[in-house]
Amino acid sequence: MPTIDRITIAGLTATGRHGVFPEERRDGQPFVVDVELSLDLDTRSDDLARTVNYAEVADQVIDVITGDPCNLVETVAGRIADRCLAFDLVSDVMVTVHKPHAPVAHSFTDLSVTIHRSRHDQRPL
Repeated sequence: MPTIDRITIAGLTATGRHGVFPEERRDGQPFVVDVELSLDLDTRSDDLARTVNYAEVADQVIDVITGDPCNLVETVAGRIADRCLAFDLVSDVMVTVHKPHAPVAHSFTDLSVTIHRSRHDQRPL
């Protein structure tokens, strides 16, 4: 069984227009995403082609954040997970989507949704 290593990207931030309220769609707000990719890392070849290019992963995450609006943060997280699992070497992904300015009528520092998805148990769309 291969060793499962991780690549983590924390704090990717972009403005998205996700939410159920019209002002969220109209004005947008910052979303912050953390992704943890599980894969078997080749630590000997020193060859970018034998790993996952985290710059490309970051581009995919930002594309989802700034792309087509979703009502739910859960859906945003799922779209990001699907994009991450599209990289051949990634076996599992943990995605946390933070919505620090969510429309909640109480004082809070962060609202987030965390999901774990595996290539082996991908759910149907």
